[in-house]
Amino acid sequence: MHRLLLLTVVLALLLSACGDDESSAVTVTEGASSTEETTSTDDTTTVEVTSTTAEDDSRASVVVRDPSAFTSPTGNIGCLIDKEMVRCDIAEREWAPPPAPDSCTLDYGQGITLRAGAPPEFVCAGDTALNSDAALPYGESIQGGLIRCDSEESGITCTDMETGRGFTLSKAAYELF
Repeated sequence: MHRLLLLTVVLALLLSACGDDESSAVTVTEGASSTEETTSTDDTTTVEVTSTTAEDDSRASVVVRDPSAFTSPTGNIGCLIDKEMVRCDIAEREWAPPPAPDSCTLDYGQGITLRAGAPPEFVCAGDTALNSDAALPYGESIQGGLIRCDSEESGITCTDMETGRGFTLSKAAYELF
């Protein structure tokens, strides 16, 4: 059942991924030891379902190589992730972002972004990341390059695995670290 749920998330992520690349690949990792591969000849999309036992983390993880979109299970947080960055926007919140810098002439504070090697910062943009139907279930994660996001009932936490910098975003609060 859990494997079917993960495969559903992976397929939804593939369908919602942006870009016109000729190929894409997604790897799903969970806690057993088997491998399954699906290849499509239409657009050379490859889906690898790999099960391994992680010593330091038992949560299921989706690893993306192309830009992908996902939401929190409630749909209140929407994120875009790729190999170099993640951006998560929030629809409803009980907190206020810091004042917008003078350089931001668009919407400010509706989300937080994290680029590999850089500290997290509030989003200044005229668009949104709240447009995916692919929910990342609680207790699971998604990773693009060194950026990893974990879905918990308390919110979405995204971390640069190399620097340890990141953020937690929820309806109740945010934290930059």
